[in-house]
Amino acid sequence: MPQHAPTARICRDCDGFPMVAITTGTRHADGSRATLRITCPTCKGTGHAVPAVFARVGR
Repeated sequence: MPQHAPTARICRDCDGFPMVAITTGTRHADGSRATLRITCPTCKGTGHAVPAVFARVGR
């Protein structure tokens, strides 16, 4: 029996992982690492892609 593709559209830029933590290389006073949280600019942190809307131009 054939398998169906998932119905959720996953963002092609982040592959469904919309937020990442990047270490800055420095440490806090308690010894933990300082990190930056970065979200995917394409999907705005949702992990899902919006279907492209095609506009008909002309006649």
